[in-house]
Amino acid sequence: MSTSIDTDYALAEVNLALTPEAKVQILREMVRNRAFECVALQHYQAGRMGGFLILQIGQEAIPVAVRSMMGPQDHSICSLRGMGTAIAAGMSMRDGMAELFGKATGCAKGKGGLFGFYAPEHHHWGGHGYAATQTALAAGLAFALKYQDKAGAVFCYLGDGAVNQGVFHESLNLASLFNLPVIYLVENNGFAMGTSVRRSSAINGSLAQRAAGYNIEWDIINGDYVYELRAKLQPAIERAYRDRRPTVLEIATYRFEGFAIADANKFRYRTKQELEERREYHDPLHLWITQLWRENLLDQYGLSRIRADAFAEVKDAANYAKASVFPAPAAIMDDIYWEVDHATAAGSTGRHFFSP
Repeated sequence: MSTSIDTDYALAEVNLALTPEAKVQILREMVRNRAFECVALQHYQAGRMGGFLILQIGQEAIPVAVRSMMGPQDHSICSLRGMGTAIAAGMSMRDGMAELFGKATGCAKGKGGLFGFYAPEHHHWGGHGYAATQTALAAGLAFALKYQDKAGAVFCYLGDGAVNQGVFHESLNLASLFNLPVIYLVENNGFAMGTSVRRSSAINGSLAQRAAGYNIEWDIINGDYVYELRAKLQPAIERAYRDRRPTVLEIATYRFEGFAIADANKFRYRTKQELEERREYHDPLHLWITQLWRENLLDQYGLSRIRADAFAEVKDAANYAKASVFPAPAAIMDDIYWEVDHATAAGSTGRHFFSP
């Protein structure tokens, strides 16, 4: 376990305001995220799930730190690497696990799998499979906040590969022109699928610098450290609330698994030694445990209890998912068009692509 400690940002005002209970709760949420994904991985490899499984293991500090800063009128939306983001937002493990199993009790009725992790009741608007599509949706959500005169912000997660998509740049332009309270969080884990940032982006120091071309403030954050994340998020949140201005934050992080679990080439574009060093010295979960240990907020019993609770919750979720039923074949036509499902006038006229 690394012995690093997040001293540089521990004295930031936003971190001094954290109670001991809140700090331990951050750990609890990080452990829950990792436990959920570790157990999901076991069931996926056992053939109980289909489709994609894309994990955030190694990046847990980011969604948990962000959620710890969010207010009641804030929203989040993310990329395909977002199961932990949904769990951190408040989605129940049962809803998430059942969705991965393709069961009717899942958060998207078993129809979306990994891409169905929506939790509207917690202001979380899902993970989106096509790179950068969520950036335009985030701008739209932010426009709605401004239109309704609500003091909130939209936190939009995207990967380093998504910054090269045209829709991202169009979204930045509109966010700046219209003064939209959106915070773009570029999770730079070094690889867009299997292509390194150096090979995919014409960068000069950082990806976030591109924001300057749209008159948008930007910063770079080390995503391994909770205190640094919170300290550097605070100015962006204030900017969104007070000035309704966007921000681009590039967060350096690292995924311990491949692009997806089916990524057979994960050791072709990086070495096992590199991965082992990241796990040893840059695991955000271990770093936060070390931080709390040194602040005398955690002992071995407390840590064991947190881990036991998390894995018990995940085990319950997996049992619930296995016991749940699959969607009925007749339901395949539901949840496509709102008008059709609710028998509105618009839904009862014209033809649809799935009509006979």
